[in-house]
Amino acid sequence: MKHKILVFCAFLIMFKAYSQAPNEADAIIGVWESGNGKARIKIDKVSDKFNGRIVWLKEPMDEAGKPKVDKNNPDEALRNKPLLGYSMLKAFTYAGEKTWEEGTIYDPESGSTYSCTITMTDENTLDVRGFIGVSLFGRTDVWKRVAIKKK
Repeated sequence: MKHKILVFCAFLIMFKAYSQAPNEADAIIGVWESGNGKARIKIDKVSDKFNGRIVWLKEPMDEAGKPKVDKNNPDEALRNKPLLGYSMLKAFTYAGEKTWEEGTIYDPESGSTYSCTITMTDENTLDVRGFIGVSLFGRTDVWKRVAIKKK
């Protein structure tokens, strides 16, 4: 009986250690600053998808002293929506090899949504590539981590 209890306890310890091991797909979770330094985006996981929303703006107010809104959105009904809190990365899935795919990125400066691939080049750097059609015809922005992800 003691042997069974010892094996069971060892199994529980191994299970606990394994369940706390960082998931490679979750490495993207955290707060990232865009290459131009104008915004910080918090990437979270919802179910098996990764999404990102604007949590900080270098210039959060417009010329009139009011919060900046999505004035370039092609949908007129959304043009008064505040940029702070806006979900700009949507529905990314982890493809392996430190790459997230099948998502979209919204550019509030142009009001355009692009297909997007995100590649983590190191634990604090993302290459965010927005494109139309194929990745060859696009642009890459380098984002830097600004907050340590919670474990």
